[in-house]
Amino acid sequence: MPSPNCFTHRNLPLLLLQAREAVMQHRRPSLREHGLSDQQWRVLRVLAEHTAEGGLDTGRVAQQAFILGPSLTGMLARMERDGLITRQRSDEDARRSVVSATAAGLALTDALSQAIEADYLDLEAHLGKAKLAQLYRLLDELIALQEETCAEESLEASA
Repeated sequence: MPSPNCFTHRNLPLLLLQAREAVMQHRRPSLREHGLSDQQWRVLRVLAEHTAEGGLDTGRVAQQAFILGPSLTGMLARMERDGLITRQRSDEDARRSVVSATAAGLALTDALSQAIEADYLDLEAHLGKAKLAQLYRLLDELIALQEETCAEESLEASA
């Protein structure tokens, strides 16, 4: 009979989810106060970070905000109705839509950024600058490792 605890490593996906919830627990009150869900905030933040580009196609928004396409479609419709984003057909490919934050969406992002930056400063005060920087580096390395694995698998599949 196998041992009930045959794992030698801690449950990293679960720990990452718990860490996400610990961070978001401080953010959600500000988001809800402005009528935003976690996912809507991720979309606005992605769009605000790419304002200079004149918007992003929906596929890139989905990828960068980690939202599945079908969920994103309905969410963008609601955000457009609420005046936070605009959608228009791509000049290069009429099958694609380009999404941009409106002035109201950018103003909301700016207003929320102050509270969110305060949360980051609080986190930095508790962990220390060095540990927070180390956490960012480790997460970046973990993400890069996954991207390398996906790229290798893609190359193998096309060979």
